[in-house]
Amino acid sequence: MAFPHPILSFLILSSTLLTLSQTTLSATDTHKFSIKEATTSEIQNQFKHNKLTSKQLVKFYLDEIHKLNSIVNGIIEVNPDALYQAHKADKERQAELRGSLSRLHGIPILLKDNISTKDKLNTTAGSFALLGSIVPQDAGVVKKLRKAGAIILGKTNLNEWAGFRSLNAPNGWSARGSQGKRQCFSLGTLQNPYVLSADPCGSSSGSAISVAANMVSVSLGTETDGSILCPSSSNSVVGIKPTVGLTSRSGVIPISPRQDTIGPICRTVTDAVYVLDAIVGFDPKDAKATRKASKFIPHGGAILVDNLNISNVDIILNSTVSGEALALVTEFKLYINAYLEELVTSPVRSLADIIAFNDKVSDLEMIDEFGQEIFLISETTNGFGDVEKQVLKNLKKLSEDGLVKLMKENKLDALVTPGADIAPVLAIGGFPGINVPAGYDTKGVPFGINFGGLKGSEPKLIEIAYSFEQATKIRKPPSFKPYDYKLTI
Repeated sequence: MAFPHPILSFLILSSTLLTLSQTTLSATDTHKFSIKEATTSEIQNQFKHNKLTSKQLVKFYLDEIHKLNSIVNGIIEVNPDALYQAHKADKERQAELRGSLSRLHGIPILLKDNISTKDKLNTTAGSFALLGSIVPQDAGVVKKLRKAGAIILGKTNLNEWAGFRSLNAPNGWSARGSQGKRQCFSLGTLQNPYVLSADPCGSSSGSAISVAANMVSVSLGTETDGSILCPSSSNSVVGIKPTVGLTSRSGVIPISPRQDTIGPICRTVTDAVYVLDAIVGFDPKDAKATRKASKFIPHGGAILVDNLNISNVDIILNSTVSGEALALVTEFKLYINAYLEELVTSPVRSLADIIAFNDKVSDLEMIDEFGQEIFLISETTNGFGDVEKQVLKNLKKLSEDGLVKLMKENKLDALVTPGADIAPVLAIGGFPGINVPAGYDTKGVPFGINFGGLKGSEPKLIEIAYSFEQATKIRKPPSFKPYDYKLTI
């Protein structure tokens, strides 16, 4: 989930200028290679010239995780089979097997801990309630990653239940991720690698932090409302929130199939495009939403149009007034129950079971102390009656009268806003967005710039985002500035 803030105006982009050449996504080897900050193209170039193996790459990242994860808390679990997968990838490359030339072949990737993997890793959304559960199969996007030859390095920490359990828990807190880290309040949560006391934002913060801190080069996050865009902005990385349905949601712990989407979080637009290209497309287990998925990246450009306003934006940004909150709590109960019922093995089989589990944990004075008011509200819902159906109609109308009308009437391709404040506007319509690093404040805390558009506009957004990234080249590695202890509790 995200955090509504007022947006006073939008900078709007429409296409005609700034063309890109065919070589814009190519790698360069004009500098001395270092795994830190390396792109996937640079890594693949090292593979090609036998200067690096996947096994060496995985060992490097495991060493970095060992050194840094106790500080930033970005990773919840490492795959015990990662080195085996790396060895297998090296053998496939040596044998020149079909598929070994994929851009993600032999590249380690971290997955948010609500994305299912049918392996030795857990899939828990950061909750002890799902620890030990067994999923029936890999998530749709994981199947595509494995087909591309990617190495599943592990699972990233997150806001427990993707931020949909409690209004009181801090950003980046989960029961599993906080276990054994109770010396002070902040040490139990994810930490921004640029300024450790700064807010890491959104529920995909573990994926963003791990990439920013060079514990991996690429990762996956999920977004219902702001959970890719916000942590990407706060941790100086690139995040793509795809059009709902461009990537499959099958096997991903749900909140709302109307708004849920899965996308890449990387250090460059190019890497994010490579990951997105690998995971988009039709999935029979999410057939209705993925049928119209598209992969191409055409040429084009942009002209700046300033000071246009979206109709009813203040209503859209208030989830209670817009009705988004009611729609989400209603959908969550329906779809989390359906997800839990399909698990092969699980300690819990319904939202009611999860609530009871959390109550028991709290009674035993274990790690859960932030409440579960969103769960409790969701459990009181009974599906879509007249009120809930009217809410969905209102949300659709807000999108059509707001962003859709504005962009169509002005023949616009994209809008750009500082930070991730635009997230609710994109969320309720299932629209895509891309965050690109844009700068750092006086304390060194990162902030991003977000490009959003209508459904299916990823190719144009990628082109614009790439142009901005290459023109500014603003991103720098994290500094791990220490805590401001005055901010801890």
